[in-house]
Amino acid sequence: MKKIIKIVLLLLAGVLVLIQFFRPPRNIAGTASPHDISMVIPAPPDIHAMLRTSCYDCHSSTTRYPWYAEVQPVGWWLNSHIQEGKRELNFSEFGSYRPRRQYRKLEEIAEMVGEGEMPLPSYTLVHRDAKLTQEQRDKLLAWVNAARDSMKRKFPPDSLERRR
Repeated sequence: MKKIIKIVLLLLAGVLVLIQFFRPPRNIAGTASPHDISMVIPAPPDIHAMLRTSCYDCHSSTTRYPWYAEVQPVGWWLNSHIQEGKRELNFSEFGSYRPRRQYRKLEEIAEMVGEGEMPLPSYTLVHRDAKLTQEQRDKLLAWVNAARDSMKRKFPPDSLERRR
């Protein structure tokens, strides 16, 4: 029985070493995107800093990778979260969205941040600086609502809202 356990542990260790050679591609853009949300919606420096610290790792093309992203399968898991986050909302490509989609994404940001669902608690558990205070949430929500109001003045209302 001890011999079987020893063989299983050696095989497991071998697999863990082997998978270290299979790494997901990095989510690091070489240059700033001309479609970044900051190019479309002006943001004060504190709002821009909040977005970078609390949102961009999963919702942009510029992820700051922690040391543990080097360890597989954790790196694969992080990559999966980043890809899912970018599918939902990519701040680096926000300017390429149609106005209706931009408006809807701003609405979703307000909802998710307002309800405390974003940034994810699992993310802020490790990235303490990404956790938003209530004051920061309020500032971010005010900025999002101002951006939505600006869009309402710029575009016909029926072009921003979905017909039901």
